[in-house]
Amino acid sequence: MSEDLHHSKDATAEAVQPGDDWAIVASRVSRSFGPRKAVDDVSFQLPNKAFLSIFGPNGAGKTTLLKVLSTLLPMTGKGSASVAGFDVKTQADELRRRLGIISHNPLLYRDLSAEENLLFFAELYCIPNPKERINELLEAVELSHRRYDVVRGFSRGMTQRLSIARALLPKPEVLFLDEPYSGLDPHASDILDSLIGSIRDNHTFVMVSHDLDKGFQLASHALIMSRGQIVLYDECNNIDQGAFKSLYREVVGLGVS
Repeated sequence: MSEDLHHSKDATAEAVQPGDDWAIVASRVSRSFGPRKAVDDVSFQLPNKAFLSIFGPNGAGKTTLLKVLSTLLPMTGKGSASVAGFDVKTQADELRRRLGIISHNPLLYRDLSAEENLLFFAELYCIPNPKERINELLEAVELSHRRYDVVRGFSRGMTQRLSIARALLPKPEVLFLDEPYSGLDPHASDILDSLIGSIRDNHTFVMVSHDLDKGFQLASHALIMSRGQIVLYDECNNIDQGAFKSLYREVVGLGVS
């Protein structure tokens, strides 16, 4: 395997201070569940307006890392992290106002309509002119015609599209996406592609994906995890895609569960 690919992870351990140039600065981030380290001493920095795709086998620590960086899980150990300039440990409330999260859990109320869900979250975020913003987003995710229907009756793809609208309501600085294409039909996937393309220049994205081709196509930066640690992190322009896929197959072959 290419020494250059493996070598690129060493640069992530360099100490970097939060600043205007960085959307994320992670330094020795860890998260344990009992004796098991799901995330083990992870360090990297991601520039503003970048798109990071995180790859790795099941159990590699990808989703746990996302949850730590998005304040959904506290880190363990003495590591530190800042996102959008805010400390994950000490400024979690301020940070949450600047984040959007799209995951397997749509974070929607199934017995409320599409519009009622978005109005609820708009109130939480104190969004000015919420009806105008909601109309814009429902149009973007092609759900205007279902605005008064309860979410319980939505298909998986429709629910995920509404979840995307929810995440975009506050115009977040950083968007965390955990397998956002999972379960989407081709039309819903095309809508998500279009949405990402239309807002890409205004946000930083961090996406967990098992789809190497899609993840690499979208990304400006790529990261491979295994056993809670970084195997590779670099700008995509510096990575040969063939060597990248070979390294990923090698990591998956390690038998991580």
